Amino acid sequence: QVQLVESGGGLVQPGGSLTLSCAASVSTFGTFAMAWFRQALGKERDFVAGISRTLGTTFYADSVEGRFTISRDNAKNTVYLQMNTVKPEDTALYYCAASAQAVPTGTRYAYTYWGQGTQVTVSS
Repeated sequence: QVQLVESGGGLVQPGGSLTLSCAASVSTFGTFAMAWFRQALGKERDFVAGISRTLGTTFYADSVEGRFTISRDNAKNTVYLQMNTVKPEDTALYYCAASAQAVPTGTRYAYTYWGQGTQVTVSS
């Protein structure tokens, strides 16, 4: 069983920055592809960014490409999402997810483990 705990959410002004963290309670963290998804109120849960388990290859949704950066520290069993130049439309509940596949995909059904989410609100 893998437990994922997100942190770092909060209120941020448009154009500001925020860093989300996701800590995994598993020693085999390096065997999972990791991803961040988000779900705005009344909308579907959408893929934001993903990182492969070995080479650290990254993938991004078009809406965040160039603004967000996903990274991982396998020694700390943690994945991060650096959010820069945030916009009001980035407001959502952000989820961390883990997949046993080598490379992350954009479909949420490929992910076995999920965190509880951390709220990000972008507003002035």
